[in-house]
Order: sequence, then C-alpha cells, then structure tokens
Amino acid sequence: MGSSPNLPTVVATRDSPTKARPYIGGQAVLEGVMMRAPTSFAIVVRRRDGSLVVRERPMKDERTGFAKLPLVRGVASLVESLKLGSEALRFSAEQYEADFLAEEEAAAGKAPTKSPASKSPSSIGLNVMNAFTALGLTLFSLATSDGPVKAPESEKGDKKKTGAMGFMLLVVIVFFIALPQASAAGVNKLLHLNLAVQSPAMQALTGLFKLTIVVGYLSLIRRVPDIRRVFQYHGAEHKTISTYEANEELTVANARAKTTLHPRCGTTFLVMVALVSIVLFTVVGGILPRIQTGNVVADNVIFFLEKLPFLPVMAALTFELQRVFARYFTTGPLRAVLWPGFLVQKITTIEPDDDQLEVALASLRATLFREDGVEKAESKDDFVFQDYAAIARAERLRGGAASATAA
Repeated sequence: MGSSPNLPTVVATRDSPTKARPYIGGQAVLEGVMMRAPTSFAIVVRRRDGSLVVRERPMKDERTGFAKLPLVRGVASLVESLKLGSEALRFSAEQYEADFLAEEEAAAGKAPTKSPASKSPSSIGLNVMNAFTALGLTLFSLATSDGPVKAPESEKGDKKKTGAMGFMLLVVIVFFIALPQASAAGVNKLLHLNLAVQSPAMQALTGLFKLTIVVGYLSLIRRVPDIRRVFQYHGAEHKTISTYEANEELTVANARAKTTLHPRCGTTFLVMVALVSIVLFTVVGGILPRIQTGNVVADNVIFFLEKLPFLPVMAALTFELQRVFARYFTTGPLRAVLWPGFLVQKITTIEPDDDQLEVALASLRATLFREDGVEKAESKDDFVFQDYAAIARAERLRGGAASATAA
C-alpha cells in the first residue's frame, strides 16, 4: 500500500468565489475515518486485504432558523454528532469483525461466508468498541463542523441505537458531573477543607477532577494497541482537514506535513467543558438557595440534581467558545489559550503512517463528491475500492467502485 506520486490530485477549493467553503468535521474509527460536511458524510475503512470500504450518505443541512441560533446550535450539534459517531463506529466494528471471522474460517480450512460483514459484531470489534464508546465516543464525535448536522435517515426509528445513545448520555453525566463531584467531596472530607458544596473553591476542585478523570482515562486506553491505532487515525483525520483548510491539494505528501493538532477537536472541547463548568456552576451555586441540610452527602446529591438542567447550557457555551477560539485565536499570542487542549490532544492523536493518511484522504474525497455536486444519486449500498489509487482516480463513487452488497 502507501502513497503513489503519480495519482491525480484534488484541490480543496470551490469554483464559485461567492460560495463559502464548509467546515469539515471528522471522527477516527476502527481502521478508518469518518468525514462529514453539511450535506454529506463518508466512512472509509481499510480491510486486511488493503481494499477500502466506503459508506457515503447524503445528509440534510438543517442549519437554518431556530437551529442556527447561538447556544441552540451547540446542543443540537452535540446530540447529532453522537448519533452519527455511533453509526460510524459500529460500521467500522462490523468491517473489523468481518476480517476477524474470515481469518478464523481460513485457519479452520472453511470456505469464507459470502458476506461476513453482515454479521453482527460480537467479539473483537465490539470489545474494542466498548472499550471507549462511553467516553471515547464522546471525544471523537463532538461537533467539529459549523453548526448542527442531521443524522442519516438510517438512524431513525432504531430502538437499539436510541438506547445506545441514551446510555452514552448517561455515562457522560456520570463522567462529567457525578464522579468529579463525588471525588471532590471525598477529598474535601478527607483533608478537612470544609468547603461548602456551592463555593467557587469546591467548583474549582470539581473541575480539576473532571480534567484528571478525562486525561487519566484517555492515557489508559491509549495503551490498548487497537485504540492506539484509532488515535493514529485521529491524527490522520486532523492532518487531512488541515490540508483542506489550507486550500492545498489533497495528497499524502501535503497531509503528512501538517500537524496532528486541531483547534476544533473534541479533545479540546472536553478540556474546555471542565473549565467552563467551573465558572458556570460557581454562578449557579451563587444564584440558587444555599444548601444546608446538615448532611454532606445530602448536600452533594441536591447540588448534583440542581446541576443537571444546566448541562445543555454548559455544552452550548463551550461550543460557542470553541468556535470563537478556533476562528480568532489560532495565531499570535492568543494561541496560548488553545495550549491546554493541544496538550491533551497529544494523548489522543498519534503521528499516522502514509496508509492511514490515505484512508483519511479517501474519506474526505468521498465526502466532497456530494458536497461539490459531483455525486447526486442516493444509494444504501456500500462501495469497495481495490486500493487508495482507485478512489484517487475516481471521479465519483458510483461507477468507480463495486457495490459491497452486489459483490
């Protein structure tokens, strides 16, 4: 595999000078990358034989009216990103599982099944996916595009996926509210600090534990070999998006030269959530009636329940702040504001190899086919390209590859 110097190139630009170039967001998945634009998304996963499996779907851009308003768009974007991220991760797990099953059958001397990818992932793929779905999916799926993006039609009416979404939101509450507050309360009691549950000092201590939990969790799962590869694809995603935003040709050579760090990354979002929560809940604690039940546990439980309605506000404020920082704070001395997020991104992004850059570039190419109006037909089929050279030469997905369902 690897890059070829003779491939045709794609320039990340628009023919019309009046048409604004959209934000491109993304997510690293198992052996692949998902890229998303306002009207399309594509997931590209590399199989063990070197082929690239592509799932590309149109999406309706609903960044209009009420959904486009500041604060509202942040919450909508977070929820829809989690839905789309869950779909992308599950698709990659199915491909991962298909290779695993095929290898098992080959070792046993059996003929491979016609479509192993159609089986529900039950072992390796789901085990790896579950290792970081709860918090890791939040990291990789947070909004990096300009405003909320609607989930694909396949998400609608699926009770299992709705249940998974609810579980992820529950875990977010546990990781970002309950566990940090419980940890801060424990330290407060252990060290006899006598901090009131609503005091600014207590909120600062809780925010510190939020960061500690996030950084500790990410550092821990980074040690898992398959997750480490996901973090390499995360780096490839950032390099590819940076190449697009620099209006450079979408080639491996150009992407390789870019940094793995990006100001709109979900990792930075998580760091900012911890910092925003300190200010927000200090204000909330000062406004709400003083909690004085005489029981420390009861005080913390009551304040925890009071915090819950403000979760959307916390997400919305963080979303808007990140947009401002990503637009105006990327150069000069103000760039120092981004350093805390960049430092944690050093954990979640690892320098990718050229094969991984190819996958990220392929995903962006597939996304831009529809975004640029080249791809117009809709299909629920997935497409298989023999290698990166094939998709780099293709003028569109349909007609340039075989349908996975028909193969």
